[in-house]
Amino acid sequence: MTTSYGGGDHRSLPVPDGLDGMRLDQAVARLFGLSRTAAAGLVDAGDALVDGVVRANSHKVKAGSWLEVTLPAPAAAPTVVPQAVPGLRVVYADDDIVVVDKPVGVAAHPSPGWTGPTVIGGLAGVGHRISTSGAAERQGVVHRLDVGTTGIMVVAKSEQAYTALKRAFKYREVDKQYHAVVQGHLDPLSGTVDAPIDRHPHHDYRWAVVSGGKPSITHYDTIEAFPAASLVDVRLETGRTHQIRVHFSTLRHPCVGDLTYGADPTLSARLGLSRQWLHARALSFLHPRTGDEVRFVSDYPDDLDRALGRLRD
Repeated sequence: MTTSYGGGDHRSLPVPDGLDGMRLDQAVARLFGLSRTAAAGLVDAGDALVDGVVRANSHKVKAGSWLEVTLPAPAAAPTVVPQAVPGLRVVYADDDIVVVDKPVGVAAHPSPGWTGPTVIGGLAGVGHRISTSGAAERQGVVHRLDVGTTGIMVVAKSEQAYTALKRAFKYREVDKQYHAVVQGHLDPLSGTVDAPIDRHPHHDYRWAVVSGGKPSITHYDTIEAFPAASLVDVRLETGRTHQIRVHFSTLRHPCVGDLTYGADPTLSARLGLSRQWLHARALSFLHPRTGDEVRFVSDYPDDLDRALGRLRD
């Protein structure tokens, strides 16, 4: 049951069987799509009741218990501000799509808490009109790259392109090729990681392989091996947040420089890396209007190229 009042929504529902024994803050986060920090804040404020009683975040909920949560009013969506984005290069553009080579430190679209440059803002700054489909702050965005990941990204300019590309990504009809440098040597040298991913149970900013997560499939082939690391070609069947980083970290071969997911800081420093060695190398798909296959490739940016050279020395 949902009731709106006081600027927020009041939700009442029984605890599902699948959440039996889970911490209250974690259960609230799972049920309502919140971060653990936001969920814990609601519980601390007395806005999450179990059977009519205020409980602590550590309280273990029981299946069938009645949960009442008052959610805060949604924040206004960030607006797209035209801006100059140094290093953002338009690789190709027509009336339907625009393909960019995204530099490091640039987000795909505006989001709460992000004050840095965005691909959407940069495209608006150079006069590209983007599709109005999608949420207001990410219109035209059909897939994303992490702020710290560089490379090829496509954005829809027409409504037809938005619909066609969203479908193509959903049904795995887009060939997404990445190159990554991971620590150590993979065994086997070529393989597939098929492991579900969801939010990390304890860290809001991280993702993890967890039971019951979303299906996630990563294929890899070793291109070149060095004493301390390997350059690998990666193909994604799915496109989960941080998928490549999480899967290689789970294999105990994190992307070099990826301190968030367990990379060796000494090796990162020796190679001069301040972010993960991960690059969206190429993107292939059928053009949404012509139906012809198109392919776009991005060269390694300077920081990744230098690090690779130091591994080869």
